[in-house]
Amino acid sequence: MPRVICAGHLNWDVTLRVDALPDPDGEVSVNDRRAGGGGSAANVATGLSDLDVESALLGSVGDDEHGRAARAELRDRGVDVSHVVTDPDRETTTKYIVVESAGEVMVLGCPGANESFAAADLPGAALSSVDHLHMTSQHPETAARLAARAREQGVPVSFDPGRRIDDRAYGPALTSVDYLFLNDREAALALDAFDLTEQTLVLKHGPEGAEIRDGGRRVAHPGYPIDAVDTTGAGDAFAAGFIAAHAGGADDERALSVANACGALVSKVPGARTSLTWDDVEAFIGE
Repeated sequence: MPRVICAGHLNWDVTLRVDALPDPDGEVSVNDRRAGGGGSAANVATGLSDLDVESALLGSVGDDEHGRAARAELRDRGVDVSHVVTDPDRETTTKYIVVESAGEVMVLGCPGANESFAAADLPGAALSSVDHLHMTSQHPETAARLAARAREQGVPVSFDPGRRIDDRAYGPALTSVDYLFLNDREAALALDAFDLTEQTLVLKHGPEGAEIRDGGRRVAHPGYPIDAVDTTGAGDAFAAGFIAAHAGGADDERALSVANACGALVSKVPGARTSLTWDDVEAFIGE
């Protein structure tokens, strides 16, 4: 069975559903409130486990109730959490995710322990035994060092830097990985600032689907029209689907189809995670 290590954030998410975001100095009612484990790396790891890919997480939490609950959720979903670090001096990072009626999100983050882990917290034996390393938002130096260590071991690396790409020094990591997952805004920033001709770009266009750019080669998939309920975690589900499909031997067109289906499935329900089994994906695609 393919094995993937996901490195990045493990959070406790509090999701608040509202009809519309408030105006400045305004107030709106919360229609629904849910809490549970989140974080981009943790979301990808659970998606991979659902899709029959053995996954492990490198991340960090505080020594508190939320950290223990988030770790237990991952373990229950089949994710190896033996590389999750506990920071006794910081609380588990909490993210408040406000979702309006069209499914768009706004995120408020409280600083915490989700970047307390370091590249050295992943043993060399664990890294050398995997088929793929997937990195999400984390401390830039940690990302760069993890990518370098993986390259030394001949392990392929993908990186989804996330919404903070414009205010973090991710250059050394961006230019040293094999695959970059970027939405339209992130791609515009990265392509303007860095030479990414050596990277395979996996570009997420939201409702317009996705494409792969690899040198002069382009492969595109139009995506699937849906009525989005909550787009939280859609990009993480997309990454999980893409990596799982490639791990199973799929070509790029098939991998994009699976990735778009996984992103759509998560967007159709509240929260950042849902079932992403192959039965679910193939039923959605119509196979």
